[in-house]
Amino acid sequence: MVKKWSAEVTQKSDALELEEGVFTWRDPRKIAMSLSSSAELSERHAGTPYQSAMSMLNFYVNRAGKNLPAEQKRILDEAKGELRTIYRRGS
Repeated sequence: MVKKWSAEVTQKSDALELEEGVFTWRDPRKIAMSLSSSAELSERHAGTPYQSAMSMLNFYVNRAGKNLPAEQKRILDEAKGELRTIYRRGS
């Protein structure tokens, strides 16, 4: 049983079907590509696929907070840049 609602959201999002362990991966590009793919395939997002992917990534980083190791936070921050590149957005 999941004790925190935020953990349940990242595991069972109604908006995106996430790959197992996506936020623990060590490759920012792979994380961004996975989130992008999930957002593109989803028919249940309110905004654009870019907004959905970035929102889920930000949600995870914000909810993990100080419990997120510095190295993984750096990787996830780099994944944000990769998402911007994928969707040709400015930094």
